[in-house]
Amino acid sequence: MLINFNRVFLFIFMKKFGIAVHGGAGTILKSKMTADNEKEYLRSIELAVKTGSDILKSGGTSVDAVTESIITLEDNPLFNAGKGSVFTSAGTHSMDASIMSGKDLQAGSAASVCGVRNPILLAKAVMLDPDIVMISGKGAEEYAKISGLKFEDEKYFYSEFRYQQFLKAAQNGKAMLDHSTYDENDKKFGTVGAAALDQFGDLAAGTSTGGMTYVKFGRVGDSPLIGAGTYANNNTCAVSCTGDGEFFIRTIAAYDISALMEYKGLNLKEACEEVVNKKLRVIGGEGGLIAIDKDCNIEMIFNSQGMYRGYSVNDGKIFVSIYRPDIL
Repeated sequence: MLINFNRVFLFIFMKKFGIAVHGGAGTILKSKMTADNEKEYLRSIELAVKTGSDILKSGGTSVDAVTESIITLEDNPLFNAGKGSVFTSAGTHSMDASIMSGKDLQAGSAASVCGVRNPILLAKAVMLDPDIVMISGKGAEEYAKISGLKFEDEKYFYSEFRYQQFLKAAQNGKAMLDHSTYDENDKKFGTVGAAALDQFGDLAAGTSTGGMTYVKFGRVGDSPLIGAGTYANNNTCAVSCTGDGEFFIRTIAAYDISALMEYKGLNLKEACEEVVNKKLRVIGGEGGLIAIDKDCNIEMIFNSQGMYRGYSVNDGKIFVSIYRPDIL
């Protein structure tokens, strides 16, 4: 019998790898979802997971896997990021993104940018620049042009659905969360993100968002803030958050997961439970996060009624879900 020693070698020495993806959390109920919409959301999350998993399987880095997974969601109008971004009070689009490498703690962030097709690529370009970590506004757009990133005109970012949200918010005179009404019991947080572990044992996380409909005053949420919406450290885990941005900022939610593991000795599940179901709940913060640790354990936890989410480990079966099992 012939033995393929190369395959045996790879099987024995290949480290675990995996990726988790989210497309936002909030009041997402099966009773309010059409069959077609549910199918599209699940298919889109599955594609994002597969995109990243294929990169990891081929020996690619966690940073590249996270970036490409998020790009698939930024290019999808279903999600409030990139092409699907909501309108600001000025009738424009203001996007944020961040990415972090757990290997060397390099991080990049871009806030309040318009026209950039894929804000996550701008965040990645910033991460690779040793002189900066975060840029914003017109300066960030200029940096994107110098970096050769693709821009799109306003038509690309327009959708009738988002425009109707804008008109509704304008009528009420205040910003609202993605898909939400002004009912406090109907909130959706339209952020996308990914967290991954590659075969080299390196972690990475990234997050991208279009913000809040009819947002004013240049408000920036947690998504572009390293430590609040995104964090990665090879000693612990990689995290991407989605939810009430101000609360995630106040609790430094993403970093807190890592800190609880590193300094208090909690495992990933315990740390995520502590932050999402205790610390955030106490101050009224709603939402969730995805996280993967250095041993390829994955958590996708949320205190809202649903979260678009999916994951795959070692190129195995892709798991995708939307609802909380106890609330359909």
